[in-house]
Order: sequence, then structure tokens, then C-alpha cells
Amino acid sequence: MFSTDDFARYTQWSGIATLIFAVITLVGFIFKWGIRFRLAGATGFMLVLTGGFFPLSLTPLTRTVIPGAIRYKLVFDNGSSKAVIATSPQITPLQLDATLRQAASDLFSYGRLGTREENQLTVRARTIVHPEPGLSVPLYLGQVKRSLSNRDDSEMKIDIYEDKFAQLPTDT
Repeated sequence: MFSTDDFARYTQWSGIATLIFAVITLVGFIFKWGIRFRLAGATGFMLVLTGGFFPLSLTPLTRTVIPGAIRYKLVFDNGSSKAVIATSPQITPLQLDATLRQAASDLFSYGRLGTREENQLTVRARTIVHPEPGLSVPLYLGQVKRSLSNRDDSEMKIDIYEDKFAQLPTDT
């Protein structure tokens, strides 16, 4: 994966190439070369390419990895303050804690909106259990609440529902 330093270097070289193309295009228009309009198109493309690299050189593209987190699937996200993830029924409370932290980090975005009553992102974790054949029941195992405005929220509140783990199937 490319880093912001890579994109900064690409932006610099693309900018230099754009200036070179612009000078050649200007010379082409002065001397009325037949290729002058193609050069103008190439210069415009280089300008767009440089403009695309520049914001990528400013924004960090790294993803936080929480040790112990397992894979999860996002099953609901209202784009605002609520999300639900699905985990495996074989998850342990320790893995659930790490997975909730990972999901809270992955789902954080400055574009999420809160309300006056709820200015936190709530991510709930659930799994599906089958108490009898033909019956599927969602079982909520825990949740995390984090700030919608602070990426490095040190006051995340994680609730693990220990009593729900007793309802999970045991492998025999």
C-alpha cells in the first residue's frame, strides 16, 4: 500500500512533468506545431493527475490494527451514530473486546453526524445462534461507544455481555 510520503513524491514529479508539458505546449502554440492541441490535452491530463496526487499526499492512508481482533462483517450502518457488526459464534470475550475496538476504529469518520442527545458512535456486535433446527436468533454480545469528533478517543466505553456468552454453542 502506498504511503503519504510516496504520494508526496509522486505529486512532486507529476508537478514537474506538468510544468515541462506546459512549456512544450506553449512553444508548440508559438511555433504553430500541428501537435499543439494534443500537447494541450496531455498538459491538462497531467494537471488533473497532479491534482489527484496532492490530496493523497496530505491524508494518512494507514489503518489501525488492534491485536487479537477477529474478522467481522458490517451488517448495519446508518451513516450517523449506529452500526452493527456480525462475528463468529466461536468468539471469546477477549476477542470481542479487541474486535469492538477494531470496528470502532475502522468505522470512525469525521463525516458522521450525531445529535444533541447522542453524540457518540455506538457499534454493537452480534452473532446468530440456532437454538433448534430451522430457528435463527440474533444474539448481541457487546457494544462500544466512542466519540464522533475525536479519532483518538481514550474514553471509549466497551460493554461485554458476559451472560450472553453462556448461550453460545460449544464445540464438542
